[in-house]
Amino acid sequence: MNSDTPRPVPPAGRPWRGLAPGTRVVVRRRLAAAESAAARADRRGGVWTDVIGFVLTVSDDGLRVRTDPRPGRGEPQELWIPAGLITSAKPIPRRPERHG
Repeated sequence: MNSDTPRPVPPAGRPWRGLAPGTRVVVRRRLAAAESAAARADRRGGVWTDVIGFVLTVSDDGLRVRTDPRPGRGEPQELWIPAGLITSAKPIPRRPERHG
């Protein structure tokens, strides 16, 4: 998509619907009740988490993302993020390549 091509406008309340497969994104999602309870028990707190990865599929029901782990933090995972847990989603630039 070049800069002259307008981006699709996602429907209100569905911030991920305008994302194209292959786009690197950050998705803020609400933790499920069990995840939130575990986070509080571990004193990590919070009801939110961010997922950074690449869009695989987009639907009204949610978003499938392949995580973009940092080196030394394991293999990529495919995650299904249900619509009801997504608070925001936006494209981010690809990680810079390191040379040397």
